[in-house]
Amino acid sequence: MITEYQHWLLSEEGHLATLILNRPDAMNSLTPETLYELRDVTAYLRTRRNVWVVIVQGQGKHFSTGMDVSVIQERLDQSEQANREYLLSLQQCLDDLESLEKPTIAKLQGFCIGGGLILALCCDFRIASQRTIFSLPEVKLGMGVIMGTQRVTRVAGVAATKEIILVGKRFNANDAQSYGLVNRVVPPDELDAAVAALAEKFQQLPPRTVGIAKRIINVGHNLSMRESQNLEIDAQAELLDSPDLQEAIESYLEKRRPQFTGE
Repeated sequence: MITEYQHWLLSEEGHLATLILNRPDAMNSLTPETLYELRDVTAYLRTRRNVWVVIVQGQGKHFSTGMDVSVIQERLDQSEQANREYLLSLQQCLDDLESLEKPTIAKLQGFCIGGGLILALCCDFRIASQRTIFSLPEVKLGMGVIMGTQRVTRVAGVAATKEIILVGKRFNANDAQSYGLVNRVVPPDELDAAVAALAEKFQQLPPRTVGIAKRIINVGHNLSMRESQNLEIDAQAELLDSPDLQEAIESYLEKRRPQFTGE
């Protein structure tokens, strides 16, 4: 099943959803409308119990070149308070994707720049073609990173983030991997297969458990040890009546492959 939005295509096949940023003529640049649609698609995916894993990619040669500069120009005569509320609304769209309790895989190729890189960092896994070019050039344009500097810092560290953002240089996929910004780098002709193989792994796992584990990781790293442990206890209690948990135990004892249902 394929659903067409103004800026996105959503394909659902079995337990896999593929979300495609569909602005190839604009190198998949982002606009407010693009992000607000992303929020709507994310809300829809939350309701799709049959979807266990989501691939996020760009249509054509590039993942995304980030925010369309013309969008920034349109905000120059707005009040500080209006711009604050506007930027907060854009950030919330990415927060919603990041908190989706389904594993998300960013498939990266071509340019992954600015807000496009931040979009990729909202995904749980990032697999990049060797030819992918990365950059956060906002400082060169007189702006800060407006959709989540911390998303870079928490994976790359403070020193590397300063180099990436303050210098604003372009870097390749191997550099991105050394910074911790991508999980794997593969030859261009192996990108589709690498992403599909990872997605297939999640189609063989109990989705509720995966989603709750993701929640614990995303939320827990900002908590104290005791608060994180309490979060784990609450989550495990939530799972103890799960048919998939029972299936996992029975299949292990019977030495067979489990058949999960998402219940």
